[in-house]
Amino acid sequence: MAIRNLLVVTAVIALSACSTVTMLPEGNVKLSSKPTYQKSHPFFLWGLVGESRVNVLAVCKNQDPIQLQTQETFLDGFLGGVTLGIYTPRTAKVWCPEESK
Repeated sequence: MAIRNLLVVTAVIALSACSTVTMLPEGNVKLSSKPTYQKSHPFFLWGLVGESRVNVLAVCKNQDPIQLQTQETFLDGFLGGVTLGIYTPRTAKVWCPEESK
């Protein structure tokens, strides 16, 4: 019974955990507004297989983005957990300057 409870607690913690990597120019404050671009990209085998690129100049109409972010959302983590790590998507987000939207 104790092992079962430990497995349930471990699964709940693993599925509720999210990770985020944010890149922004030096001195800027992290934005929390809605991004200009947001899309989930497929990866496989716990993220070891797969590659995804976002053309930020096309998204921001040839202007430099003001913030980039890759994130494992709750849904991304849930899908990775359900498939036991076979399918592990990540969400990419891009924030552009106001005039390029």
